[in-house]
Amino acid sequence: MTQPAPIRRSANQRPRLLRPSPLLTAALDLAARAIPTLPLRAGKVPFGNCRRCADNVCGGRPNMKTPGPCTCPNPCHGWAAATTDPGLIISPTWMRAWRDAAAVAYHPGGAGLTVVDLDNAEAIEWARASLPATRIVRTTRGEHWLYQGVMQSANAVRPGMDVKSTMAYARWLGPGTGNRTALPDVVRALVVKEPSTVRPAPHAITVPARAMGGACRHRTPAYLDRGIAMAEQRITEAREAVHATVYRTFLAVLSTHGRCGCLTEAHIARLFTAAQAKGESPRHCTDAWTNALTRLGL
Repeated sequence: MTQPAPIRRSANQRPRLLRPSPLLTAALDLAARAIPTLPLRAGKVPFGNCRRCADNVCGGRPNMKTPGPCTCPNPCHGWAAATTDPGLIISPTWMRAWRDAAAVAYHPGGAGLTVVDLDNAEAIEWARASLPATRIVRTTRGEHWLYQGVMQSANAVRPGMDVKSTMAYARWLGPGTGNRTALPDVVRALVVKEPSTVRPAPHAITVPARAMGGACRHRTPAYLDRGIAMAEQRITEAREAVHATVYRTFLAVLSTHGRCGCLTEAHIARLFTAAQAKGESPRHCTDAWTNALTRLGL
């Protein structure tokens, strides 16, 4: 049970105890479980920066995207202020924030977690059909699905769906029910952006011959066919995150065969056929191929 927090006073004053509010109690419990926490004000948003940190003139906190020197004792800089230090949580500067707090938040990435935030019934229905079961926390509008693992955060990855992990905060609404499972590739793939430009159709790659001359070993039919067959098998056996698997497979094929002129329309068609058999649309295939070409500078 959480003990009342002492309030520090000057030497000529007797210390008194402040009985923690439910929000402060929850924050201390989270900190004891190594989950970085912070107070939220009305509107479910962090408290604003203090005057010394206004407009981030202090450089930010060391665990933000751009490391900085900020050692401000106030809960400035949003998610980056989240802490597991109970002494800081009950410090006078934080206690002023807790008196006005409307909710408790935590930094999922700092706790080794990823939260899939589902805001409506359609998003929940998609998750139940597409994501592995894990711990679920009920929210005012939907559900939080908690996975063990860290990844990049992103908003609106699908209609009514956000992913919160690194550089983000989530509202604490209780421990939830169910067992946490490992972060699956299908969730990681949600934040992969498709290329903005799309080529009308795949094409055979033509590049200058190697400077050293001589026959390209990839032109050996058995070698090239084995590589294409392995790529087809990799796509066919994908059980989740098919789009990401297709892209990685295209990237692997192009990194091996893309600079020597080996690939033909027939080879590319085999890869596209395997991808479309797994449910990928022709556009997604072309997008993945274009993205791989761009990544390799071809």
